[in-house]
Formats: sequence, structure tokens, C-alpha cells
Amino acid sequence: MIRLAAATIAALLASCGDGAAQDPAPAGAPVETRAANAPDQRPAFEGQTRAPGVRTGAALTHAVVASGLVEPWGLALLPDGRWLVTERPGRLRIITAQGQIGEPIQGLPAVDPRGQGGLLDVILSPGFARDRTIFWSYAEPREGGNGTTVARGRLSEDGARVENVQVILRATPTYDGDKHYGSALAFGPDGHLFVTVGERSDAPVRGQAQDLGSHYGKTLRIGPDGAVPGDNPFVGRAGAQPEIWSWGHRNPQGVAIAADGTVWTVEHGPRGGDELNRIRPGLNYGWPEVTYGIEYRGTPVGEGLTAREGVEQPVYYWDPSGAPGNLTVYDGAMFPDWRGNLLVAVMRDKHIARLVIADGRVVGEERLLTDLGERIRDVAVGPDGAVWVITDEPNGKLVRLSTGG
Repeated sequence: MIRLAAATIAALLASCGDGAAQDPAPAGAPVETRAANAPDQRPAFEGQTRAPGVRTGAALTHAVVASGLVEPWGLALLPDGRWLVTERPGRLRIITAQGQIGEPIQGLPAVDPRGQGGLLDVILSPGFARDRTIFWSYAEPREGGNGTTVARGRLSEDGARVENVQVILRATPTYDGDKHYGSALAFGPDGHLFVTVGERSDAPVRGQAQDLGSHYGKTLRIGPDGAVPGDNPFVGRAGAQPEIWSWGHRNPQGVAIAADGTVWTVEHGPRGGDELNRIRPGLNYGWPEVTYGIEYRGTPVGEGLTAREGVEQPVYYWDPSGAPGNLTVYDGAMFPDWRGNLLVAVMRDKHIARLVIADGRVVGEERLLTDLGERIRDVAVGPDGAVWVITDEPNGKLVRLSTGG
């Protein structure tokens, strides 16, 4: 177990360089100052929660590039600098870097938009420039309910429609609910697709996060055609779904993969206990038997355990919960001192959480775009290194964060 002493953290923060300097907030004070929902719980290691605050030295400015979107959920950069954006009710649009919003793209299958469902994440094929293939996740209406589903198709040359649509994954079992679909998508360096699936929230089914025979509460790994890679950890295990890569998750709505192949996810915890996890194959991340935070009604979750042998600890957790959306690993040129940082879209607390990572741990946190005052659902990096976000609002916006002043 890695433990970073306070002096080590201070040295790491001090060595971040000039420009967008990452100086600690007053005496390294955490940015989170509210009372915890579970004040008696203690982190498993130093820095697991309430990391020292850091500040970007460069002046920041943001511009609303487009508005009028209806609950946008997913954001993907096209090679020509335009953006693919999903709207949860079931529409996919192209938006130019200047803010021109295209008509809904035709050819997508129907979605179940109730509650937290609808059209969710969207990403490009690693070979998009050659094959024009896109992938998207959605709450699929099914006989007896719905479920998280992933499909692929070819975006036409004019961007007006999706052709040759194929469903490549249906998370099972089907359930008649309206929450916790997960649905974040990301390709690894080896070309395999990671898919996060929530545990559907309701008490009768959420325990399936601990059941390898169910896709609920799992990170899945499949090929771009839906085939199961032979090196997935549960291939050949009786009663286990072979797509499973990791298990014991609540509602992971964000996944990002670093250049070295590290898989990061963020997930909604209960009341307190939102998590950042480093995902490793075959490991159990605890939910709902081991978790930080408490039930929404104020009682412990299960036996109130925050640690147990054989269960992975989150790299970082937030209490109170801020409700994380998606995340990205920053690799742009505009903020060179942010390279390798994680940028997490946060909805309820309405900001981007910039997390400074060292030796696999969070050693600094900054809150960005707090003056926007809107629920931030997804975050991405543009060609010049500017940060782009979409806001999860009835009048949703596409916003660009850059240096200025």
C-alpha cells in the first residue's frame, strides 16, 4: 500500500512548474470544507479523500459556444474539430466549434428516456478516419423492461445519418427500472472497448453487483464487434459473464484510459462515497457490501463496512457526494502542467474536479468552472488543448474553457 506523507505531497505540488502553477490552496487546505455525511468513517490511507487544494496560476476564461441542447450526455471530438453530442431524449447532433447545431442524425434505434435512461455516451472508433464508425450506449426498451445496450454504426459522409447499425452488447438481465445504467465507453490502447454498467439502484437488484452471473455493477471489456477477448478474467468460469473485467460497482458514469493503459472510472456512491477507481482485471470494488457513505435515508449501507480483505479500495472518494459524470485524462498543449491530471465532470456540485495524480494517488484537487453554475456532465480536450464540457440541463450548453486575460 502506498502512503504519501504530507512532506512528500508538498514536494510534489511544489515541483509542478511555472505557468499553470499548481500551488496548494492556503496551507494545502482541501477544497472540500463541508461536513461529511459519514463523519465517523476514516480513509484507508492518507490522501484518499480531501486532498490538498491546488490552484492553476494561469488566468482562465470560459465561453458558451452553443446552447439550447436538451440534457446532453455524451461528447466526442470529430477529426475536423466538430463535436458529436448526445441528447438524453434520443437525439445525436453535430455541433461546430463555432456553435452551429446540426439537425438530429437519423438512423439511431429507439431509447427508453424515463428517469436516468435515454441516449447516453458516444465515442469514435480508433480508426474513424478510415471507417467512420461510431459507438453509443443507451437505455434500450425491451420486453419486460430495459437495459444498458451498446451499438455501433457508420456515420455517413454528410453526417446526416448512421448506417449499418449493429447492437454489440446487451447488458443482462432486463429490468423494469429507470436508474443507474452506467453507460460510459472508452477504447483501450489494444483496441478493446470498455463499458461501464450500473447496478440499477433498486434494493431488489443492486446486490447483483456482487454476482458474476449478472452484468449489473460491472466494468465490461469487449472487442469492437462485441466479441469477448480471450484474456478477460472470467472467460471459461462457470456461471460468470465472460465480458466482465471488474465488479462491485454502483453507478459508474465515467471511464477514461491513460496512454499507459491505466483504466480510471468514477462512480456515484450512496450519500457520500462517490469514487475514483483504478480498474484492474478480475478485482472486486465492493458495492454494496463495502463502501464509503451512507444510505440516502441516513442509515449505514449493509453492515457499514468501508474495507474488507479481497475488496479494492477506491483511489479517492468524495464525501459529501458531488455526483460525477464522465472524466478524461488531460493531454493537451494549452495547460502543460495539467498533463496526466484527471478532469472529472461533476453534476450536483457544478464544477470540473481537476485531480493531480502521482504514484497512482491523488495529491491535489482544484475546482474549475465553478462560476458557470450548471451541472457538468461530460468533459473532453479540444485540438488546441482547451477543455470542452456539456451541461446536463434542459437548456444544455457546450462550453469551452481556455487560458485568457
